[in-house]
Amino acid sequence: METRIMGRTGMKVSALGFGGAETGFHHATVPMATVTNLLNGALDAGVNVLDTAECYGDGETQIGRAVGHRRGDYYLFTKVGHGRAAGFDWPDFAPALLEPSFQRSLKRLRTDYVDLLLLHSCPLEVLRDGRAVEALQKFKKSGATRHIGYSGDGQAALWAIESGIFDCLETSVSIADQEAIDLTIPQAQRRGMGVIAKRSIANAAWITGRKPEDSYAVPYWERLRELQYEFLTWDVAASVAVALRFTLSIAGVHTVLVGTKKADRWRENLAIAAQGPLEPALLERIRGRWKAVAGPDWSGLT
Repeated sequence: METRIMGRTGMKVSALGFGGAETGFHHATVPMATVTNLLNGALDAGVNVLDTAECYGDGETQIGRAVGHRRGDYYLFTKVGHGRAAGFDWPDFAPALLEPSFQRSLKRLRTDYVDLLLLHSCPLEVLRDGRAVEALQKFKKSGATRHIGYSGDGQAALWAIESGIFDCLETSVSIADQEAIDLTIPQAQRRGMGVIAKRSIANAAWITGRKPEDSYAVPYWERLRELQYEFLTWDVAASVAVALRFTLSIAGVHTVLVGTKKADRWRENLAIAAQGPLEPALLERIRGRWKAVAGPDWSGLT
């Protein structure tokens, strides 16, 4: 699989990374044996980025149990900041939350360090307050995380980049979420930051032809109905391939996270990535359609 040097971090990351939200959020429906097979298969195929978070259900525990014994085979990313959603009796980003949350993450992941620790979509005022940022800097100084980053979108992501504090940006990029392509990714690229694309196929919101039951994907469904990309009328496999290759084609993106609960789907995604970037004409049509149709409120969605 293609690898890319992730900005000034020097991490040589696979173009595709494993996004742990899919198995973590729905952990009750994903047997541990399935997760073990899925993660080990991905590592065997050359994937070397595993991304998770403190609030992804059992996501961190799943990774620790499934591939903790292979810690040298992958870069490990996790996030802090969510309080009650992650099972803590503190509000989001409370200074008292971050240390116990991160220590719990390390225990769950069966490791004594992560390669990247991200603030998890915290608002601009929290960044400006500085205490959460200082906590991450402390963890980096101690060696518990090699690098620190910000996970989010919009003006908060732009502030995080311009602060010069963070090593990496994780942000939403897809056919239905292109704000970052103009607003933040070029700025991050100029500063030598690592860039991770999340929600990379817009939650595949179009594939059933019906409004998704998962409210998380509904805004993308609504946007895509207005965008009316011609390739969304193709068969599902072909349209998904275009969507994923679009995100893989964005300049400045180092690794693209894909979540799945199915090992076969992961192999399909690897085959799509092997096709390389989209043809320039199709890439420009998608970008042009976005610029013509996107409303002023079509901000990046976390």
